[in-house]
Amino acid sequence: MSHLRFVLPTLLAAAFGAQAAPTLSDAEYASVLKTVRPAAGEDKFDQVPWLISLWEARKHAAKEGKPILLWEMDGHPLGCG
Repeated sequence: MSHLRFVLPTLLAAAFGAQAAPTLSDAEYASVLKTVRPAAGEDKFDQVPWLISLWEARKHAAKEGKPILLWEMDGHPLGCG
């Protein structure tokens, strides 16, 4: 049944006369990547020394007198069904 998520949009596009998405040349693709990816120093999120253990984070926060940001999510980590 999961294969329908790939086949169904193609069938709907064909049924309603939608045009296929244009393809990008290698140069266009490189230009798009340069535009959408963070520049050096822009991605501050990756510079945070995140901890994956709540217990270790609690000990570290208590030692430094700082709060904890707990980022918790439910479901599949990739957001898949």
